Amino acid sequence: MFANDKSIDNLTELFREVKNYLKLQGEYTKLDLVEKLTILLSTLTLIFILIILGTMAAFYLSFMLVYVLASATGSLVAGYAIIGGGLILIALIVYRLRKQLIFQPMVNFLAKLFLDNSSNSL
Repeated sequence: MFANDKSIDNLTELFREVKNYLKLQGEYTKLDLVEKLTILLSTLTLIFILIILGTMAAFYLSFMLVYVLASATGSLVAGYAIIGGGLILIALIVYRLRKQLIFQPMVNFLAKLFLDNSSNSL
């Protein structure tokens, strides 16, 4: 089938090169996955920290508003009721807009992170 030993040597060399290429592709895939998971976990950590700090700030600001409203309405209970109703209203608005505010940005972020083939990261 082969004319000489040179053809066999070429096939052996080609096989070695293909094997080396596949090994390097596997390493590249691992490194790419580690990079993307690192970006994902660091983003989730940042969001978690911002949510905790934002919740604390909202907690103290709501107490401040309660006391401001209490002096305006003459009743501490009325201040708490107004702030509680406002928070429930905000929660309902966020629930109604959850696709635009939460799901779609998350899908866009994950799609850009895992499906973007460019070497530029976020």
